[in-house]
Amino acid sequence: PFLSKDGYWRLKTEARDVNPRYLAILKAYEDKRFDDHFGVDPAAIFRAAIQFLGARRVVSGASTLTMQAARLLEPRPRGFVTKVFQMIRAVQLEERYSKDKILSIYLTLAPFGGNLEGVRAASLSYFNKEPQALDLSESALLVALPQSPAKLRPDRHGLNAIAGRNKVLARMVGEGVITQGDAGVAMHEGV
Repeated sequence: PFLSKDGYWRLKTEARDVNPRYLAILKAYEDKRFDDHFGVDPAAIFRAAIQFLGARRVVSGASTLTMQAARLLEPRPRGFVTKVFQMIRAVQLEERYSKDKILSIYLTLAPFGGNLEGVRAASLSYFNKEPQALDLSESALLVALPQSPAKLRPDRHGLNAIAGRNKVLARMVGEGVITQGDAGVAMHEGV
């Protein structure tokens, strides 16, 4: 494997290339209504706005996986105007591409720490296995990592990585995606 011209280890990844459980956790954690919305999730925007008004700070985001794909394709400085641009681009992506293609964009470009982009590069680098072979613990870690790639890198910040993974696992138990027993076993694994 070679680095891209911009210095990243980025390997094209399709939805069929990753463990279905990873995809289920990714969607449940990042975008519950991914399969049903048009690129923007009005319910998530409403929820985030209510939480912001109540707490006077951002409590949770409203970005869909499609909006994140738009951001990864065209990075811009954070801000309200950028968020509106991402929403417009997300709708355009949904009009043009299938849900699997949009997932492929995210799975290929999401940041995983250092110069790793995409779940396949991360899976091979951190676990020496293809993403189709990820177990529950590894899947949860790779769902958490793009939230804060520099702070959650398992090769540099093991305790933070464990905390991030465990947060994903606990939320998946609450969402009914995995059982408490499976989460307990996964939480006892290293990273």
